[in-house]
Amino acid sequence: MAGRNGKQTVRNMLLSMAVIGIVVAVIYVFIPHDESKDPVKRVDYRIELLTARRAAAYPVAAPQGLPKSWKPTSVRYNGADHDSWHLGFLDPSGEYVAIKQSTAKPAEFIDTATQRARKTDRTQKIAGRTWQRYEGTRYDALVLREKGATTVVAGTAGFGPLTAMAESLEMKRTPIRESA
Repeated sequence: MAGRNGKQTVRNMLLSMAVIGIVVAVIYVFIPHDESKDPVKRVDYRIELLTARRAAAYPVAAPQGLPKSWKPTSVRYNGADHDSWHLGFLDPSGEYVAIKQSTAKPAEFIDTATQRARKTDRTQKIAGRTWQRYEGTRYDALVLREKGATTVVAGTAGFGPLTAMAESLEMKRTPIRESA
């Protein structure tokens, strides 16, 4: 009899698992779920921007007047790492565009910020500044080398969205007010 009870236990366990599997399948099929929802959350970067503009040794870049369809997704300022500033966005078509600035050695910073994109012979005049174009397998980029800091606008978006971001940039510092 011990053998028969063991076989029934295994059989009952397999039947229970089958029933659970059917219930899970029914729930999955009949309970509505939206797979198109974008899991990337919009971030508010105002506080980090204010902090960076007060602390950085250069005018910090951030967009002004971009449409709401540009979604800010990441922000970082690290004063200990060459005053590095990062502000990432998804453009209206869902492609990634980032603004990166640093006082680090330009060649090393550009290589990292552009994901090893290569400098081209093409430049663009944007808001009175000359930006160098870089092309890469992962990112394309616009690079602005100025005294004190390097600014990179890079991402998976093409040069149209990268240019739109660069055109929207406001570069400024916010002096810390001295108490009286």
